[in-house]
Amino acid sequence: MTSSSKTAAVIGAGFGGIALAIRLQAAGVQTTLFEARDKPGGRAYVYEDQGFTFDAGPTVITDPSALEELFALGGRRMADYVELLPVTPFYRLCWEDGTHFDYANDQEALDRQIHARHPADVAGYRRFLAYSQAVFEEGYLKLGTVPFLNFRSMVQAGPQLAKLQAWRSVYSMVSKFIADEKLRQVFSFHSLLVGGNPFATSSIYALIHALERKWGVWFPRGGTGALVRGLLRLFEDLGGTVRLNAPVERIELSNGRASAVVVHGQALPFGQVASNGDVVHTYEQLLGHAPRGVAEAKRLKSRRFSMSLFVVHFGLSTPQPQLAHHTVCFGPRYRELIHDIFHGSALADDFSLYLHAPCATDPSLAPPGCSSHYVLAPVPHLGQAPLDWKIEGPLLRDRILAYLEQRYIPNLRQDLVTCRIFTPADFKTELSAHLGSAFSLEPLLTQSAWFRSHNRDDVIPNLYIVGAGTHPGAGVPGVVGSAKATAGLMLEDA
Repeated sequence: MTSSSKTAAVIGAGFGGIALAIRLQAAGVQTTLFEARDKPGGRAYVYEDQGFTFDAGPTVITDPSALEELFALGGRRMADYVELLPVTPFYRLCWEDGTHFDYANDQEALDRQIHARHPADVAGYRRFLAYSQAVFEEGYLKLGTVPFLNFRSMVQAGPQLAKLQAWRSVYSMVSKFIADEKLRQVFSFHSLLVGGNPFATSSIYALIHALERKWGVWFPRGGTGALVRGLLRLFEDLGGTVRLNAPVERIELSNGRASAVVVHGQALPFGQVASNGDVVHTYEQLLGHAPRGVAEAKRLKSRRFSMSLFVVHFGLSTPQPQLAHHTVCFGPRYRELIHDIFHGSALADDFSLYLHAPCATDPSLAPPGCSSHYVLAPVPHLGQAPLDWKIEGPLLRDRILAYLEQRYIPNLRQDLVTCRIFTPADFKTELSAHLGSAFSLEPLLTQSAWFRSHNRDDVIPNLYIVGAGTHPGAGVPGVVGSAKATAGLMLEDA
């Protein structure tokens, strides 16, 4: 064994990269985590401005057990690093006719609200929940952290997936159990949280519903950034090395193996290399000098990528007690709007929004008496709609803020203290995301499990992939699961 054989480089300090680095370091592999930006987190970056804290990315934490496992590996307790606060209701879903639905982990309250909309759907919902629990058992607990390295592994899972009708879409499966159109939206919108079109994403993703009912929805005190910092502190406490402002320029190969990463022009040798970067960026940029990089980038670019997001972070000088922590604001169209987002070549005239009001759970994210927010609209990625976001961004921002002021936040523009936007163009430049996609490969059945980028490269034996582009996919539980699958392979190979 060479001296570098028990060393690993992890490129990218998103949730997947940090979780992988913790697992390797806890198992005795000397691991260095490289991050291009000045702060860790990847999509879970944090902005601070005039006393307001804005989480840039994921704010719905759903499987605390997967996070607790990372601390336990290092013989630590998560509670000593970060505090998770319960969120109730999980989500408030609102429509333009003024009606809303509070989706909570309270069967009685759910039954009451469902009954008010469509009495027959109470029993239908129970059947949907049972289905969701079955998919959760198979798709998440059994297959979520299994690396699908060959087609055989996919075929072995086939009978179960077939029994669960995995070829059906989330929306069509929900519709089998539930008749009311608004309730169908309530129980099918979840796939959008991982970049999936409810009308095209495999019904396997209905497992998110059971996941939330089992473990709840949580929010870290201090924001998602506090969870990132807690995980990073754990990694460093275990002896790991973090390098910020350290963009990896390329992955060097020798004798067909990854031998070093080049940072600031310097080649640093490692026994194993894992990338938590965008999968296209990894192959096209970091391995573009090798035939394998060229071929795999070309193959990946022919696949379908998930939509992008347009995000407005804003701070207000007034509290907003009327808002739930998580609000989904449905626009006038559902199916048609989602079609425009995934297949359209321009921005639609209407939008559906997700509004984050973290001060409902943790007032410390804004100065006393103020409130911190972000609002996001799913929009087409740059491959679908190659818009000039320097022009479109401010226009869409103004439309969205006016809409929120009219329906959800009185006097919003008068109380506005600070405001910033993040567009598909920023996903591309800041996060190296192919086409500015917010969630990497779209989670279609034909792009899931074995059909995603493999957790270990097929050609370069000590190159690994972790994060949204590999199995099982996007979302915090997904990328933390991918880290478990990838770490298992790296430790076996080491």
